[in-house]
Amino acid sequence: MKVELISIGDELLIGQTVNTNATWLGREFAQRGASVNYTTVIRDTKEDILHAVDVAFSRVDVIVVTGGLGPTKDDITKYTLCEYFNTELVLNEEVLARVRGYFEARGREMLDTNIKQAEMPKSARVLRNDLGTASGMWFDHEGKVLISLPGVPYEMKHLMMEHAFPLLSEKFPIKSLYHRTLQTQGIGESYIAERIEDVETDIRNRGFGLAYLPSSSQVRLRVSSEHAEENEQIIESYFRQIEERLPEYVYGRENDRLSEVIGRWMIENGKTVGTVESCTGGSIAADLVSVPGSSAYFMGSMVTYSYDLKSKLVGVNMEDIETQGAVSETVVRQMAEGGRKALDVDYCIAASGIAGPGGGMPEKPVGTVWIGISGPNGTFAKKFLFGDNRERNILRTVQTALNLLRCEVMNIRKKEEIDH
Repeated sequence: MKVELISIGDELLIGQTVNTNATWLGREFAQRGASVNYTTVIRDTKEDILHAVDVAFSRVDVIVVTGGLGPTKDDITKYTLCEYFNTELVLNEEVLARVRGYFEARGREMLDTNIKQAEMPKSARVLRNDLGTASGMWFDHEGKVLISLPGVPYEMKHLMMEHAFPLLSEKFPIKSLYHRTLQTQGIGESYIAERIEDVETDIRNRGFGLAYLPSSSQVRLRVSSEHAEENEQIIESYFRQIEERLPEYVYGRENDRLSEVIGRWMIENGKTVGTVESCTGGSIAADLVSVPGSSAYFMGSMVTYSYDLKSKLVGVNMEDIETQGAVSETVVRQMAEGGRKALDVDYCIAASGIAGPGGGMPEKPVGTVWIGISGPNGTFAKKFLFGDNRERNILRTVQTALNLLRCEVMNIRKKEEIDH
């Protein structure tokens, strides 16, 4: 089954909105053994929609269109698809009742434009949207399929999971691939490949797929197989080998996040954590508290951006700041120790760095970051050189700090420092 994704919206073309729908759809189709051959982004105009659909039908079996189904006049996808499939809009009473109930449940008035959303193409199969007012549509066309969905991500995902994917599996029987994912932090893909060269060779010789999926500060290793049941234990044994070789970098499986891994450990061991942050501006704390139930172990954070607050709130020696700089081992150690005491926690993370783009010096270029951890076994600090992009520097500091804490609480000692 070949698939093309068509995303509609000027906001995607001008970079105002990131096309997360295409990313999610690509991943979900791949897990079902289908190939997304093309992704197209177009304006919400009749001419562009007609042309994109016509081209897509000439080269794929399934088209998934997202966007352009709202109540406003500039959302013309439904009307354009009616023209393409030579059909007409008719009022769908079931959809109308659902739209009316949606507004009544929220105590809001239903406008004429909302009633229009209950008009559906006569030849389309309606996909029920329980999370919004725009229904999905399924068109059969000469043995192929076009699925039109709202662009709102959570509505699109709901319609695909509840309706579109089950229908597609009936129409296009395909063998789903079995995927397992290993999460790593703090090591580049080339270094991983070097460390597990023999394991990788064995994986590929068995006919499994192995993909390195890098992002800022992290790399996911994904192993794929066409035979889940018989190969599940074999893949698991490979993962255990990799974990044993890279314990300081491998932190989880599938969609695990570092903050979740740390949270589980804190709850299981009855420990608490807090942060004292400078260059990250509270981002480490935000990642920790994004985990449901984090109030059981996360006690608080102090953002000490200025010299004065570093001194007043966590007791950093002002003379040390003036002589060694805020971005130094001495200062970040004092931030971690002072924060642990002030917040009354078992572990405290501290971070101080030069995120950029300005502020760098020859001896401390942009991307220089010191991270400190203070806990029951003492305090330590490590220096990192990340790069010259502010956003990535903050993200990498957050992830690196959390992984350092993971290694500390789990008593994992790094064999070497790898910059990448």
